[in-house]
Formats: sequence, structure tokens, C-alpha cells
Amino acid sequence: MRFLLRPQWIALVVAVVGFAVACYVYLAPWQFGRESQRDEQQKQIDNAATTAAVPFGTLVPGDAVDAGAEWRRVSVTGTFLPQDETVVRLRVVDGKPAVEVMTPMRTADGRVVVVDRGTVRALDGQTVPDFPPAPQGEVTVDGRLRVDETDPQARPAFEAAGHRQMYAADSRTVAAAAGTPMVVGYVAQQSGPGVLDPLAIEAGEGAAPFSNFSYALQWLTFGAIAIIALGYFVRLEILQRRGRRDRASERTALRDALSGRDDTPDHT
Repeated sequence: MRFLLRPQWIALVVAVVGFAVACYVYLAPWQFGRESQRDEQQKQIDNAATTAAVPFGTLVPGDAVDAGAEWRRVSVTGTFLPQDETVVRLRVVDGKPAVEVMTPMRTADGRVVVVDRGTVRALDGQTVPDFPPAPQGEVTVDGRLRVDETDPQARPAFEAAGHRQMYAADSRTVAAAAGTPMVVGYVAQQSGPGVLDPLAIEAGEGAAPFSNFSYALQWLTFGAIAIIALGYFVRLEILQRRGRRDRASERTALRDALSGRDDTPDHT
């Protein structure tokens, strides 16, 4: 077993053990956690589907959407502020590029809340297509409460092709670009004046069941396979070395036998 102390074997053992530890300590638990998050989110959607829409101020009395109220159906009355409209780029809907249109609305109580009016199909990920403007005057829209997404790179909104654009559905980015305090979180509009193509949010809908659970099991399996494979290669190396020693012993014995025969005196 001294061959395991060679640099190449040490590197192999470290890599395999490290991979197995990552599978069991990080990757599989991460997928199990994702499965729990998906289940909780689906429960929230299902529960919200059985609850009638209520005025926005009933569920959001302050300056932020509570995570516990996400997906609840609300109605919002106010006036759209098209000058502060921002589109979310690089969206994908049904496998095709799209943009998401987020237009702030000044509500009847004086607060400003961002309304996600829905998506518009785009020719590519870089071009913002034409879409109907938000209606003027006071209107009432129905939608779902959502908490903000977060851009991992915290990129600010920017102007391009005649539109203010950003990379995540984030009311904080819209507020910073507009220089106007806004409610943290937004309303994903489902119906009412100004709605575009609303994102489908249906009870019981979502990704295939147990998908993250199956991914977690796969990582556990990969970790086990890595350890088993390492054991197999170690055993194979031991057998090969043992075979070489046996063959070397046989050759030595044969040489000794031949040497002994050649040394035998001739009595004829």
C-alpha cells in the first residue's frame, strides 16, 4: 500500500474524497433545501388561489411587501407613472426571449408601487420590442404580490434604445433610477387596464414534482460512485503489483533452476 504515498495517488485520493464530501455536505443538502423552498412556494400559491383579491393597502400597510403575503391577490387603484417605467431584459418565456415591463403607479393613498405589467416577446435578448403604453388617468388593476428579485451583481438601471433597462425584477432599482421612494416589492399584474402578457401563475402549477429531490439523490449517488471507483482502482493497482511480483518470482525461480542445471557436472 506504500504506492498510495506517491504524489499522483495522493492527488487522486484528495480529489475523490473532496468531491464525495462536497456531494454529501453541500450539493445534496442544497438540492434538498431547494425542494423545500419549491414546496413552500407552491403552498403559498395554492393558498392564495383560494383567497379573493383584497385592496393593496390591506396586505401592505407599510413600505414593503411581506414575504409571508407573497402571491396573495390584490387590487391596486392609482395612476401609472410612465416616465419611471423600467424593463427587465434577458427574460425567457416559453423558451423564447422576452422583456418584462415594470411601471410604477401612484396609489390613491399617495404611495408609489411598482406594477409588473407582464412580458412582451422580443426578437432577441438585446432588443426591446414595441409594446402598448400604460393607460392614463386613474385605473384599478388586479395582480399578485411579489417580493423583489436580486441582481447578484447589483447593477443599476441604464438607458438603452429609448428604454430604461435593468437585469432583475427589483423595485429598489426602479426607485433608485427614478429618485422616488417606492414600496419595496411589486404587484405582478394579472388583469385590468395596461396588462400585457401576464406570467401564468396557477395553483398546482410549477416544475415537475421531486425534480430537486431527484437531483439531490443523484449527487448522493455520484459521491458513492466516486468512493467505490477509488476503492476499485486501489484494488486493481494492488492486484497488478502482486501479479508483477509473482511473475518476477517465477522468472527468478526459472533462472535459478536453469542455472542449477548448467552447473551439474558431466560424469560421462
